[in-house]
Amino acid sequence: MTQITMPKLSDTMLEGTLVKWHKKPGQKISIGDVIAEVETDKATMEMEAFDDGILTDILIPEGGVVKVGDPIATLDGGSTESAKTPAPAAAKAAPAPATPTAPGPKSIFTGAPSTPRPAPRPSANGVRVKASPLARKVAIERGIDLSRLQGSGPGGRIVVADLDSAPTASRTGGQAATAAAVKIDVPCSDADKRVALSGMRRTIAERLLASKTQIPHFYLTMEVDAGPLSKLRKEINAAAEASGSPKITVNDFVLLATARAAAKHPKVNAAFAGDSVVEYADVNLSVAIAVEDGLITPVVRKADKLSLREISVAVKDLAVRARSKKIKPEEYAGGTITVSNLGAYGVDSFYAIVNPPQAAILAVGAIVKKPVVGPNDQIVAGQRMSIALSGDHRVVDGALGAEFLAAIRTALESPATLLF
Repeated sequence: MTQITMPKLSDTMLEGTLVKWHKKPGQKISIGDVIAEVETDKATMEMEAFDDGILTDILIPEGGVVKVGDPIATLDGGSTESAKTPAPAAAKAAPAPATPTAPGPKSIFTGAPSTPRPAPRPSANGVRVKASPLARKVAIERGIDLSRLQGSGPGGRIVVADLDSAPTASRTGGQAATAAAVKIDVPCSDADKRVALSGMRRTIAERLLASKTQIPHFYLTMEVDAGPLSKLRKEINAAAEASGSPKITVNDFVLLATARAAAKHPKVNAAFAGDSVVEYADVNLSVAIAVEDGLITPVVRKADKLSLREISVAVKDLAVRARSKKIKPEEYAGGTITVSNLGAYGVDSFYAIVNPPQAAILAVGAIVKKPVVGPNDQIVAGQRMSIALSGDHRVVDGALGAEFLAAIRTALESPATLLF
């Protein structure tokens, strides 16, 4: 008899809600079968079987909340190895240093794809290992050699929790750069409300603290003449309204301009990897979207290759599903550069925090009417928009950042060029 436990479906997940069971007691289950739907802190995801067998008992009914690792059902005929092997609290890395695999992009939030599980692939030293798809993805992102870890999942399979104590390629000398944790006493009276951190809020706190303490930020700001952009957008949306098509937003123009500028400046579309800098072949644009308990950064793949209409449709779809927790984990992983736009909230200008391991993030403010110096040095009414770059100075220098920011401004001030 084998216990089926609540899997860790994302880095932020501490517990999950069993939304729906797809299998009933007495039914046969094969590896890779979808047996249930689980709601995490970000999305409702499919849970797949790790073993073959007969589902004998469901321990947690639909709607039940279960901590990661706790049993939710039992399986008869599962692998004897998984039934006999106790799950250690954390994986133990071998004494030898890990051989880095090629590091890849990582977003603020990472999750497990709900696709059939692939066959085990070799690690950096050629050894074949058993690991979940999420563990493989995170291992690539962190530069971890899976063959040097002991798995705690069913049948000795490596799961994402086993990677927490493993050395990574992005850590100097195999040691994590950690900031000293200072406990601050927060006064709280009986009239005050203390709200426990959700998994998402905790992850945001941890990753952004790491970003500000470990990444040497620098900041650049430029002002964009948004008059031509506003005029062209008005004309496009008038035609769209007549044809029943969705409207184009200012942010759609900004996203496309950023993506194309990143393609022309690959040293910005990059990440610091300890002893090297990774320049990504594709511009996978992370878009910061506010959700109920924080923010999420879904990714528009190969954004520089899309048209203005295509990028508009893609972002609207991602935003709707992100806010309803229906976005797939692979859709918010793998970003290479981020855009955060607070213009819709009335913010004139701001600086964002770099989204590690990316090297740059663009902060966009609202279009503001203001007096400007026009032709013949006359003061006229103008429309201006602030764009600000926050960069990782280990990867991006000031001059390069300025060239990148100028490329975005040029595109936005000549917005017709983004239509082709």
